[in-house]
Amino acid sequence: MRTMASDLPDVRVVPGFPSAPGPAEPSEPDVRRHELADFLRSRRERITPEQVGLVRGRRRRTPGLRREEVAQLSAVGVTWYTWLEQARDIQVSPQVLDALARALLLDRSERGHLFSLAGAIDPAPGTDCPSVTLGLREMLRQLDPIPACIQNSRYDILAYNRTYGRLLCDLDTVAPEDRNCMILAYTNAQWRSSIVDLPEVNRLMAAKFRRAMAEHLAEPAWKALLRRLEESSEEFREIWARHEVVATGGRTKIFRNAHVGLLRLEHTDLWLGPSSGPRMVTYAPADEETRQRLQLLQALEPAEV
Repeated sequence: MRTMASDLPDVRVVPGFPSAPGPAEPSEPDVRRHELADFLRSRRERITPEQVGLVRGRRRRTPGLRREEVAQLSAVGVTWYTWLEQARDIQVSPQVLDALARALLLDRSERGHLFSLAGAIDPAPGTDCPSVTLGLREMLRQLDPIPACIQNSRYDILAYNRTYGRLLCDLDTVAPEDRNCMILAYTNAQWRSSIVDLPEVNRLMAAKFRRAMAEHLAEPAWKALLRRLEESSEEFREIWARHEVVATGGRTKIFRNAHVGLLRLEHTDLWLGPSSGPRMVTYAPADEETRQRLQLLQALEPAEV
């Protein structure tokens, strides 16, 4: 028996309510994976084999490099790299991203874009940190003569004001890749001579570093820093072997500055995100004498530092 059109119930569609569900919006991870896939493909296709030392061959039809060539140059599997360009849901480590950036001859901006799309932190020394905004830099400047800097949990000094740059050593003369409190505390003579209780300070710093590193054991930048410390400092190797762990926290610190003398300072960490992320470190004067000496330190001309 056929049903006539007149026999069908009168169905009305209420305005604002679709008669059938539409396609679901893609999630942010999906969008990122597809953007990453498109970006990798576009960078691969713009590079000639000659640019990376490969022979073109007569039968090449693919513009730029082939997927297997990028995989070979990056020391990753061809299937894995293919999945990456297909926007598959796979994990990409900073170490692999670094290899891809080198293989694809990415410049600084492109490299930063690659790591952003992958949701990873670039371990390369001197890389701009997105946590250090123009507003934070202005805040550091306004805090002078209170020494202040921005550090990450690895003790890299990401930004600092004038007084902090003169507190323990002439930080402006230190290479960017060496501006790390752990490296300076164990290897820089001027920094070490400015810390009154150096053995205790270094012991506590190493214990805090071990606690923080528990969340980053497989990350290349952390492993590289640990390896550098172990290779360059016998003192660090001895302390690290104790396996001490302490939590972060503020405390009074005493420094002996080469220009203005003894400074008693209240150390405070102001977290800019989760407690394992970047923080603003400040050193407020603990007494009036220290306050006056900090003002003198800030006022010194560069030639006097």
